[in-house]
Amino acid sequence: MSKKTGLNVVCMMGISLLGALALAAAKPVVDPGGPAAVVTVHRTETPPVLDGKLDDPLWQQATRFDAFVTFKPDFGKPTSEKTVVMMTYDRKHIYFAFDCRDSEPAKIKAAMSKRDGIDMDDWIGVVLDTFGDKQGGYLFEVNPLGVQLDGMINADGNGDASFDTVWESKGLIHNGGYSAEIAVPFKSLRYPFKKKIVMGLLVSRYIGRKSEQTSFPELSPEGGSIMGQSQMIELNDITFERPVEFIPAVTYNQTDVQRGGAMDSLGNNTDFSLTGKLGLTSNLTLDAAYNPDFSQVEADAGQIDVNLRYSIYYSEKRPFFLEGMENFNFATAMEQNTVGAVVYTRTIADPLLGLKLTGKVGSRNVLSGIFALDEFPGDLAAEEGDLERSGRNAAITILRYKRQLGKDSYLGGFFTNRSFAGDRNTVGGIDGRWRLNNTSFLEYSALGSFSRDERAAADEPGHYLGLRYNLSNRHWNAELGLFDLSENFRIDSGYITRTGITMVPTFIMYSAYPQSKLFQKIDAFWWGYHLLDKPSDLFETYNHLVLRLSMPRQSQVRFDAILGNEIFAGRRFSLSGWRVRGYTQLFKQLYLEGGYRRSDRIYYDAETPFQGRGNTADLYLLFQPFEKLSTSLGLSYYDFYRSSDNEKVYDYTIWRSRTTFQLNRYLFFRAIVEYNNYWKKINADFLASFNYIPGTVIYLGYGSAYEKIKWSHEDREYFPGDDYLQTRKSFFFKASYLWRF
Repeated sequence: MSKKTGLNVVCMMGISLLGALALAAAKPVVDPGGPAAVVTVHRTETPPVLDGKLDDPLWQQATRFDAFVTFKPDFGKPTSEKTVVMMTYDRKHIYFAFDCRDSEPAKIKAAMSKRDGIDMDDWIGVVLDTFGDKQGGYLFEVNPLGVQLDGMINADGNGDASFDTVWESKGLIHNGGYSAEIAVPFKSLRYPFKKKIVMGLLVSRYIGRKSEQTSFPELSPEGGSIMGQSQMIELNDITFERPVEFIPAVTYNQTDVQRGGAMDSLGNNTDFSLTGKLGLTSNLTLDAAYNPDFSQVEADAGQIDVNLRYSIYYSEKRPFFLEGMENFNFATAMEQNTVGAVVYTRTIADPLLGLKLTGKVGSRNVLSGIFALDEFPGDLAAEEGDLERSGRNAAITILRYKRQLGKDSYLGGFFTNRSFAGDRNTVGGIDGRWRLNNTSFLEYSALGSFSRDERAAADEPGHYLGLRYNLSNRHWNAELGLFDLSENFRIDSGYITRTGITMVPTFIMYSAYPQSKLFQKIDAFWWGYHLLDKPSDLFETYNHLVLRLSMPRQSQVRFDAILGNEIFAGRRFSLSGWRVRGYTQLFKQLYLEGGYRRSDRIYYDAETPFQGRGNTADLYLLFQPFEKLSTSLGLSYYDFYRSSDNEKVYDYTIWRSRTTFQLNRYLFFRAIVEYNNYWKKINADFLASFNYIPGTVIYLGYGSAYEKIKWSHEDREYFPGDDYLQTRKSFFFKASYLWRF
């Protein structure tokens, strides 16, 4: 079969399946059956005292919502515990009070943890769609002790907890359950500045031991997008205070490394930086940073880093990039898609200057942009002795536009450019979503890239085309995509794992809700893809069949059967195998998660690849003996055997322990020890952190590394040894303060 014929076959498969699903789901778009009327929220002139006690008289006059029903594990069922939410506001804040009843208060799950660390606890939270456009919103959650989690929610209800802003909260556990209060300043939000503002509101509560999540208003799988089913609320006469923020910061570090048979100092380094924020309007914000310290306070957890076909993806943790990053998500993102992100800000390693614009212009236009000068490429060139490029900066420009249409539909566009020492990569294109009806939508994207290699005097154009169809109701969830990437397609500001393919990814799941105390939900699904590898003109297929059982106590077990192959270096290799995985909150103090997989594998050597097989195992245990102390132990194991002679090529094990003492909501002490048997290396890190509010923080840390090596005075070099030798130690201090005007 020729490449052209193969491409046509895959494309026709995708188009036919997309068309069939679209026709099957083609029904008129109707509004969900949720609350239709706009509720005018009670206004107060006397702010509450935030102590979690709910005894302020104003809560008796506040707007109340109590019609909660479940949406996990099933939809529209009566709740096991009563929840009441009260809401009011004044000219500067929105206030919420939560009365969360619990018939067994001793079983309430809550720990004193750092900010955004409450996902294992019971919690309650609100989503505020401040523009009322049903495209997304701000998330504010608290656990029963008042520990905060904030983030952003998209139209489908998927959240990103990396966003942080300033707000207040208190929580209190009592004999009848728990209660909490929060106050969110309007200065921490973007919203249209009008005399009358209509917002969307969603409230959700989670009870971990019952694996029960409830909501107000009711969320229906036949009701369209999650945000499209929110309760509309009206607020009047809000004062607009232009956000003006400055965060000066100082960082000091001292590092010693093993060199020449002894520890040698790399010197001391002190850096000062300044980050600022200016609200251009009530819904458009400009951020700027000069000489920012973008180093991470805590190192990424170790991952298996051998025999990889593509680089590991690490999540962004640096505050400057986090706010507004949800605007840079692109349509047609699927788990199988080899384009993981159009904007992956960790490619900007060490900026000298950063500028970021996020927000809205008018009621429907979303604008986002990033400009940065990155010193890392020039520093790397200096280390490698490349005098021509040494000390030069890479310039990165990223622009994003979205025109919001009805419901959660939109039309968008991207432009990215990265240039360094004459090399250039430019990407541009469109994407969007079209809501077909309440249970289905279609997404599309088309990107073109142009890359210039100055030294090779070579130009490389490339393209990416994508379609994604989604159908979702109470029992069925189906996704189908069609992606085509040319071999030369590049996004230097993004993340791509593979090019030169045409792919049809698929996901079809059926969910059953048995009348059982043990099994709350049973899912059976097929996840996979069919792919044409253009360089070899060979077809590839991957099929993952799963049975998943969901139970109380945040428990789940799943069984997987895998039938698939992969094209590498012009050859087809098997990936077939099986897997079992599960997790559970065994009791209030102990959480356990683990899995085992046995499958065929590939040894990724471009010159001499070969077929193999192997085992993967992981185990994670979290123990919280009391609310201020937690300790965890994690294990990752991976091995590889050559199929032809059953010889073990390697095995790789990582042990990681992490112990945290959380003195209060703001101050914690943490110790991490990680052992890597493959590299014969031990890392030990200690961190003390005081985080009063986002921007006002103090970090004090010490890290060290040990390796199984020894120094030979005769040969003047290091060799493998029997004992561990300290190879690196570092001390750092970082402090910043948020000035908010």
